[in-house]
Amino acid sequence: MITRRQAGLALGAAALLSAEARAQGAAPPAAGAAPSNPGYHRFRVGGFTATTLFDGTARIPVEGLVLNAPLEAVQSVLAESFLPRDHYVTPYTMTVVSTPRGTVLFDAGTGGQLSPMAGVAAANMRAAGIDPAAIDLVVLTHCHGDHITGLTTADGRAVFERAEVVIPEAEWRYWGDASNESAAPARQKPNFANLAKRLAPYQGRVRRVSEGQEALPGIRAVATPGHSPGHTSWHVADGDGQLLVLGDVTHRPELFARRPAFHAMYDFDPVAAEATRRAVLDRCAADRVRVTGYHFPFPANGFIAREAEGFRFMAADWTA
Repeated sequence: MITRRQAGLALGAAALLSAEARAQGAAPPAAGAAPSNPGYHRFRVGGFTATTLFDGTARIPVEGLVLNAPLEAVQSVLAESFLPRDHYVTPYTMTVVSTPRGTVLFDAGTGGQLSPMAGVAAANMRAAGIDPAAIDLVVLTHCHGDHITGLTTADGRAVFERAEVVIPEAEWRYWGDASNESAAPARQKPNFANLAKRLAPYQGRVRRVSEGQEALPGIRAVATPGHSPGHTSWHVADGDGQLLVLGDVTHRPELFARRPAFHAMYDFDPVAAEATRRAVLDRCAADRVRVTGYHFPFPANGFIAREAEGFRFMAADWTA
């Protein structure tokens, strides 16, 4: 026999599920609406302070996202992680590391000039108490538009007034040479002009760093090519603390870390990207290295574990 209390609980649960279902189909909040959660997250790397900054999202169709697997297989993996089957959500998250030698921003975000659902990093930076004018270095993982467009405003002014821009040497050799454009994949061709545009107001403040060299003491370049010709991750170490800023070694881990053999349409060289992805994630799992990922679900801070045919992202404990 159902008591009044049980009936009331059932009705309440049904109402909650109905509200959640409506919310799933609701449009995203209008620009300027108050966020429900902070868009920044801090943690320690030895004596350094790291902060991840949310820059928003973009949506694309799932069809065509993975080049070497049937749509149904891709949708199945997404559904296993409770992600939508009909569209793919790309988060954008930057990492800031504050050291005694300077404050470093890894990648510059979209600058509000790409997806209509992205471009909130500046507001989240202010909320975190980080002044763009206090950024000493903007260290790039690679030169794709969603990582460098935020270097400038839409009218071409430098966003980081006093910062030096650090670019991986191998990335510069490719994207900085216009003679490479004719042979580049069609979807990658705009990167040549965009890089020149975004670096223009930083003339005299661009430094190239090769594999194994440091951008600042404790911040070392690690070659991770494939997603882009000179894609570079950055190893941050202080005392017993270490962090690997992955960049785009893997796109959303729920899909491309769990199935590292999937080739993303974003990758310049999908075969090289797969080899890099497997090697880097395997090393992170073996060495238990903390990572941040540019396209990981916010706050994009955690660890990599081996699982079945691939890997699993384990979000770090926010209270640790």
